[in-house]
Amino acid sequence: MSPHGSTPRTASELSAANSAALKGAAVGAAKFGILTLAASLLSTIYWPPYRALTIQFKVFVVMSGMTLGGWIEADRRLRGYERVAMEVRRKERWERRRGVDERVWREWEGLVERDRGSEKGGGDKGEE
Repeated sequence: MSPHGSTPRTASELSAANSAALKGAAVGAAKFGILTLAASLLSTIYWPPYRALTIQFKVFVVMSGMTLGGWIEADRRLRGYERVAMEVRRKERWERRRGVDERVWREWEGLVERDRGSEKGGGDKGEE
């Protein structure tokens, strides 16, 4: 068992987590790419020192923003997936425990009913 009490993941869980992270990375890169591209264009128009930079450096700045956005959104989506998966595992565990509790409860009810039946039957025979 891992130190944090998590259970081993199945291939389908790993695939779903990977899919969530990839979608997040794509969305984050697109969002931050649009923002940094707009900021770069505005800086080119209104800020002379930025206008003096080479095109390669401007592309690097926009790609850095896209990379940052991809990391942030992928992490956010992966944490959201983990939160949902943990809740599902918690509910499954609760259902298993509830099933065991119900089985034990039924056994106890059966024992109580048998005891009541033997008390009634035993009490009538002793009086005769």
